[in-house]
Amino acid sequence: MEKILIIDDEAFIRENVERILAEDGYSVLGASGGKQALELVNEEDVDLVLLDLNLGREDGIELLKSLKKVDPELLVIIITGFGSVESAVESLKLGAFDFMKKPFKADALRVIVRLALQTQTLKREVRNLRKGDMEFFEKVPLIGAGPSLKEIIRQVREIARHPASTVLITGESGTGKELVARGIHNLSERREAPFVGINCASLPVLLLESELFGHEKGAFTDAAQRKIGLFEEADKGTIFLDEVGEMEPAMQAKLLRVLEERRIRRVGGTKSIDIDVRVIAATNRDLQEEIRGKRFREDLYYRLNVFPIHIPPLRERSEDIPVLAMFYLEKYNRAFSKNFREISQEALKFMEKYRWPGNIREMKNVMERICIMHNGPILLQEHLPAEITLFKGGRNLAPAAEFLQSGLGLEESTDRLERSLIEAALRETDGNVLQAASLLKVPRGTLRYKMEKYGL
Repeated sequence: MEKILIIDDEAFIRENVERILAEDGYSVLGASGGKQALELVNEEDVDLVLLDLNLGREDGIELLKSLKKVDPELLVIIITGFGSVESAVESLKLGAFDFMKKPFKADALRVIVRLALQTQTLKREVRNLRKGDMEFFEKVPLIGAGPSLKEIIRQVREIARHPASTVLITGESGTGKELVARGIHNLSERREAPFVGINCASLPVLLLESELFGHEKGAFTDAAQRKIGLFEEADKGTIFLDEVGEMEPAMQAKLLRVLEERRIRRVGGTKSIDIDVRVIAATNRDLQEEIRGKRFREDLYYRLNVFPIHIPPLRERSEDIPVLAMFYLEKYNRAFSKNFREISQEALKFMEKYRWPGNIREMKNVMERICIMHNGPILLQEHLPAEITLFKGGRNLAPAAEFLQSGLGLEESTDRLERSLIEAALRETDGNVLQAASLLKVPRGTLRYKMEKYGL
């Protein structure tokens, strides 16, 4: 909803303009003088200003200059009952969009406001086109050379132009779903507002509800004071719901209602609060399969899946592997002051055959580890970890080969392998026990027992 500020020292003029424009669906603010107007422009996301040149003791031309200092791109329409040619020309030279004389008809006001806002939209689109690819990659560092990545970039560009559309990003863990979500936000008109993310798998239902929607003081035992939820925090911006497929059914119903009504209610509250946010959800689960298993609501799926983006796993993007490897090698080469300049063809062949179960996150970790342990100038086959060089025909032979060569017995080898799997799962989930248990397909209590057993 566009926000319009009317600055006039006559209350009945402000009220009349507000009534006319509110009927057309605009949000209208009013100010009687310069100080109040400048405060509102600084505090609110104002799209258009209607400014009376005659504000009693104040000079409207000077206020116009002040408004343009605050925001040079701000659209201002001058309104005055003293419409001389000189004042009109001066205000237009200072950047006013147009000039209207009192008294004016409601239809004339509607037309000029609509034209002004359309012009603002076109200017934004032209500016975005002129900025080109350099700014795109600064805001959305999607690295690769293959057709699937080019298609994702095309989709990101397109959806960023529609700031209200809900997006569902699917793909395996580590493929870069949050990066794509941030890219959509950074390229959109919402980029100056917050991007707020939350992992839906990491919190129980009551706590997740409180985090998303906030709570009132006394809503539950530990609610010592009011808390603003993430939907309110992200107002005018973007909320990113990661691992939405892990959300409990009761929470799914509450999220569905928010998406339908665009309103939230704090836990323990009685008042509904309007929100203006873009919702981007992400999951590594097959939600169609989850629907068939009665674990995910079909109606919520269709609410989220307005604009779907699927990110293929790295093993299906072999043409991107050399580009990504070099990108991260150069990144950590600089970070650790090493001397790597290239990757050998032998090393690249091993990397292209490997299945990369951790996807881009695993690639990043491998390059970081190589730069910590070695110095270059060429990344060789022997620099790669064993799980890559011993990967054969769809099976990773590294653990078996390592244990057989060590002379360990079956029981000790099994313990070591179990420990390494748990460590890998905890690294993959950044230490989140609940997610690690889900990844390993064991109860959380079992995982905690194993962690204590191995001193993790």
